[in-house]
Amino acid sequence: MTRAWLLPILFLASGALIAAGLIARESTGQGVVLLVGFALLAGLNSPLVFPRPVSAAEARRRSAADGRPIVFWRPGCTYCLRLRFRLRRQARRLHWVDIWRDPEAAATVRAVNDGNETVPTVFVAGQPHTNPDPAWVREQLRA
Repeated sequence: MTRAWLLPILFLASGALIAAGLIARESTGQGVVLLVGFALLAGLNSPLVFPRPVSAAEARRRSAADGRPIVFWRPGCTYCLRLRFRLRRQARRLHWVDIWRDPEAAATVRAVNDGNETVPTVFVAGQPHTNPDPAWVREQLRA
């Protein structure tokens, strides 16, 4: 849990320190703009931009029931962000599993990616697809 929040916390702390220095030098406008920019970076790299994650076991159970794909992801991954934002509202229809929260999920990803925790790894009908095109994932939701 802590690992997922480390990068956002570092962004906020760095932004706050730099902004405080600018504000102390009477560059209030620049300090505020910089702080807002760092806060946006922190938000984008936090788990908050993704749908609520479930465990790998729960995702498999749900996927077996409804046939929807499972996405294994981790906070801070730019490819995961790309998939999330390109799917827009349809992202909520997928089952999202955070590999940093679930050791079983991390082991599953390593098993299908030659020992690497390469994400996003999307499972469709039990078949893994590493870093698939978001348009392809969207098509899988329609099927």
